[in-house]
Amino acid sequence: MKKMKVFSLFILSLLFCISGLNAQEPLPWFQNGPREPRQNNTKLKVLPLIKVQGNKFVNPQGEKVLFRGIAISDPDKVERQGHWSKTHFEKVKEMGANIVRIPVHPVAWRERTPEKYIKLLDEAVDWCTDLGMYVMIDWHTIGNLETEVFQDPMYVTTRQETFQFWRTISKHFSGNNTVAFYEFFNEPTTYRGQLGPVSWADWKKTIETLIVIVRAHDTESIPLVAGFDWAYDLTQIREEPINAANIGYVTHPYPNKRSEPWPPKWEEDFGFAANQYPVFATEFGNDARTGTLDPNGTHYGVQIINYLESKGISWTIWVFDPEWGGAKIKNWNYELTAGGEFYKLAMQGKLPFQVKK
Repeated sequence: MKKMKVFSLFILSLLFCISGLNAQEPLPWFQNGPREPRQNNTKLKVLPLIKVQGNKFVNPQGEKVLFRGIAISDPDKVERQGHWSKTHFEKVKEMGANIVRIPVHPVAWRERTPEKYIKLLDEAVDWCTDLGMYVMIDWHTIGNLETEVFQDPMYVTTRQETFQFWRTISKHFSGNNTVAFYEFFNEPTTYRGQLGPVSWADWKKTIETLIVIVRAHDTESIPLVAGFDWAYDLTQIREEPINAANIGYVTHPYPNKRSEPWPPKWEEDFGFAANQYPVFATEFGNDARTGTLDPNGTHYGVQIINYLESKGISWTIWVFDPEWGGAKIKNWNYELTAGGEFYKLAMQGKLPFQVKK
């Protein structure tokens, strides 16, 4: 009996030691082995693959796809405030969206850690797949990547972090048809010189480097490239387009960018590009921060939607959050603002001048 007790104590001690080893910190960097391969995802190919054909986005049958959608707020914010669930995306779907823009702020990416942030993105992509909506992942920073000076602390990043972000994202979502677009950099700007200089040649080289990094892992998702002036101005690509095929260009045509009449100025600043390349207006709308111009979204809203769709330009408005400027919902009960009601009609194709998707 005594021997039995001693043996039992020995076994318990051994189990305790083993559990202690399992609870230890991860192995040091020089002992880390390769990461476990990702589990098979049965939803990778549920949605049809989107490709670039000429100046259009098309499905596998070669039919043009016009995207109409909305940006949610940063998943880290939504999760911290207790609203991160499939229901959140179901409410987006009810708006009529066929795409969701997901902004990832550098500060949130770092603070949550890439590994934990990826889990949020996985959930979002999975829910969007179930709901039949595509996803655009947006590195949501504003500033000058050349000087690494940014408009606000939430946007602070580095070239290395930006390159590594897209390396991580493209590797992780490679082969996932739902993640149709990678918006490389939300709004490049020098903030009227406050953030230092940057030339188009420098920006072009940076973007072409990012495309090489991404396509080493993912040759199917479509890079989206913004021009200067907070992603509004594409005039530089008249003479020096990005040296890469199968990409799209971005514009953010907020009403304060130019005075009325808007359409001829839109044509001059970005609309011309849609004659040759796919263009995606990834952010715009009546903006509560500027106060005015069009509090109900009808005067400016009618003109911008009419112009974009007459040019075959896809669009996502800003933003499905009650607390950020440009809010399209009043609260977390998902009551729509006046602008939200207007753009819901636009997403559903119910404005008189709209054609079917």
